[in-house]
Amino acid sequence: MGKSLRVAYGEALRDLGAVNDKVVVMDADLSNATMTNIFAKVYPERFYDFGIAEANMMCEAAGFAHSGLIPFASTFALFGAGRAFEIIRNAICYVNANVKLGLSHAGLSVGEDGGSHQAIEDIALMRALPNMTILAPCDEIETRKAVFAAAEINGPVFIRTSRPSTDIVTKEEDPFVVGKANVLKEGTDVALFSFGLMVSRALKAAEALEAEGISTAVVNFHTIKPIDKEMILKYANSAKAVVTAEEHTVMGGFGSAVAEVLAGHGQAKFAMVGIQDKFGKSGKPDELFEAYGLTAENIAATAKSLL
Repeated sequence: MGKSLRVAYGEALRDLGAVNDKVVVMDADLSNATMTNIFAKVYPERFYDFGIAEANMMCEAAGFAHSGLIPFASTFALFGAGRAFEIIRNAICYVNANVKLGLSHAGLSVGEDGGSHQAIEDIALMRALPNMTILAPCDEIETRKAVFAAAEINGPVFIRTSRPSTDIVTKEEDPFVVGKANVLKEGTDVALFSFGLMVSRALKAAEALEAEGISTAVVNFHTIKPIDKEMILKYANSAKAVVTAEEHTVMGGFGSAVAEVLAGHGQAKFAMVGIQDKFGKSGKPDELFEAYGLTAENIAATAKSLL
């Protein structure tokens, strides 16, 4: 078991700050949870806490960007993508400001905080915004790569991280090219597309399918926008079935992005595993993943139903 993605995010910010003095970090009264406190301890003069004022923080982030700095504005995904949406839209994306959004505690894995704090629509909101890049790493190794990659992009970037510790499923030497998905396992019958905490579950689903003689590919889409159309169409034309798996509502999220590419193309049947038009609720992350069908078993069953 590896680190929490939020811890990896905080450590990556600290290390990025050491090699890029233009980086400033901002938070909205949650630095002990988003782990920006790791950066703050080393670079207090480059850290700003705005209190419970997310919209103000996003406006100030745009100001930092216009001044030539690289701001990483951090809070929970619900408060960033949700509460501050209009500011992100008009003050950041509309003018293509060089602001990075490090939004943590995304999805059901927030756990006991419940539906009021579980952002299940953040990708849909951010994906709809022109100029926005969306990075959704699956483990601590990818999270570090995502933070450093975001700093090199000239424009808005949303890095989606989560609360619990996660399995390490990638290697240091694996490529991390924005907009290019990584094939973790090749297969010819079924292709499983996933990101974030669902990647490890997709790999376990592939093991179960292979045990039944079903050749299964697993592809990690660490970049949700821009989506890797070439990769999607490759498997749409070679596999019998494509299944997406996401810790997010199936409405407007990753599965929808894949469906937009697939429309009118390919031979593969298609299905989405995700949250089915419901809010979250309080519970332990594993219990919630089970209750909402975000499991290796359900991914495998969905793939088999298409075959």
